[in-house]
Amino acid sequence: MDACNALIVDDEADIRELIEMTLLPLGVTCHPAEDLGEAYALLKNHPFGFCITDLRLPDGNGLDLVAHIQKHYPNLPVAVITAHGNVESAVEALKLGAFDFVSKPFELAVLRNMVATALRLSRGEDQADANRPILLGHAAAMENVRQMIAKLARSQAPILISGESGTGKEMAARLIHCSGPRADKPFVPVNCGAIPEHLMESEFFGYKKGSFTGATQDKAGLFQAAQGGTLFLDEVADLPISMQVKLLRAIQERAVRPVGAQTEVATDVRILSATHKSLAELVKQGNFRQDLFYRLNVIDLRMPSLREHPQDIPELVEAILARLSRQSGLPAPKLAPTALAALAAYAFPGNIRELENILERAFTLCEDGVIQAGGLLLPGEPTSIRPNPTSPPPMTPESAAPERHEPPRGEFEPRTVPILQPPSGNLEGYLEEIERTAILRALESTRYNKTAAAEKLGISFRALRYRLKKLGLE
Repeated sequence: MDACNALIVDDEADIRELIEMTLLPLGVTCHPAEDLGEAYALLKNHPFGFCITDLRLPDGNGLDLVAHIQKHYPNLPVAVITAHGNVESAVEALKLGAFDFVSKPFELAVLRNMVATALRLSRGEDQADANRPILLGHAAAMENVRQMIAKLARSQAPILISGESGTGKEMAARLIHCSGPRADKPFVPVNCGAIPEHLMESEFFGYKKGSFTGATQDKAGLFQAAQGGTLFLDEVADLPISMQVKLLRAIQERAVRPVGAQTEVATDVRILSATHKSLAELVKQGNFRQDLFYRLNVIDLRMPSLREHPQDIPELVEAILARLSRQSGLPAPKLAPTALAALAAYAFPGNIRELENILERAFTLCEDGVIQAGGLLLPGEPTSIRPNPTSPPPMTPESAAPERHEPPRGEFEPRTVPILQPPSGNLEGYLEEIERTAILRALESTRYNKTAAAEKLGISFRALRYRLKKLGLE
């Protein structure tokens, strides 16, 4: 395939000429076509690196050309030109397999950026990141996800990654980014529920010096930070309605207006988003804008729960223990057959993240190089931590005395910690254990949904994140 040849399909001669003049400095040779018939003939006789087509053509619809290219030339990126504000047609084209779209009247910089990305894709520069994450698991559910990611990486269509908490939605987003033509550009993740509402606009779009009290210098926003790369909107369902309107415009216009600025700044960003909630249900309830939902949910990628591929647990366990071993510098313990059977029988409401937490706790408490079933401390089972011979015995209300020291942390489990008289001289450590217990209980009762856990604890999401980091639970 010759990546320097482009097929330009439009019935307006001035549009074809404008595109040709814009792409000439990029070393692109344009082959013009006025209608579908001429485009089909050129496709048969010439190899192309990419195609740009208008949707409204004299002898048919550009969507027919998109479908034809996807069927007969699946590796040929095709972008569509749509009328200004015609979101429905753009979304339909992306769903049919279009690489990207540009709206009339289009900015030349937007067109050049789109073509540059298409050229990288055609030249095979879409897998340049050797350090991209690895999606573990060989069950049918995970193989389907892996194949879907390989297809989605070549497109620039917005993707909504859905699934329960802890299923690896951010890893999937990183893999899509690292496997595509934007791999050498930034991947910027943002938790939409972690930004205070009054700071959202300045965080997303940036601000100009003097635009408000404390703005002592210009600051770029998240869209500018992700320029040329991918912006990952995690927990997008938590966006307030006021911000949803502004985000929709930024996505449609491919431009943002920093707070205090008079003009918009063009952006070249691919949008990936994720949520564990049902956006369709939120739309029905009036808590999420329908137009933004259609804009984000061009393609839906569902991450399966761990319950749907339990046969992958041994592989996941091996990888997690190996990572913990590398991080700690300690040899990785083995998992007893009874422990592996216990994990296979457990429901994992927190999915892979919960499996990581269980194994990290068992890794820390393991003493003889083998993790037994009792050492996993699965929810609903009695604790079976053996006391360290060098540590004092667990305290009881009767035995608590000033000379006693704080017991090992492993003895404080979220289901078994009693409220005791704090040991003398270590009140702070004792209070940390109580706080740790309350947080773990809230996380387990909400299936490790941090937003719901924060509400259950009566604190803000940011406060919970701070405490998780402080206590080493994140």
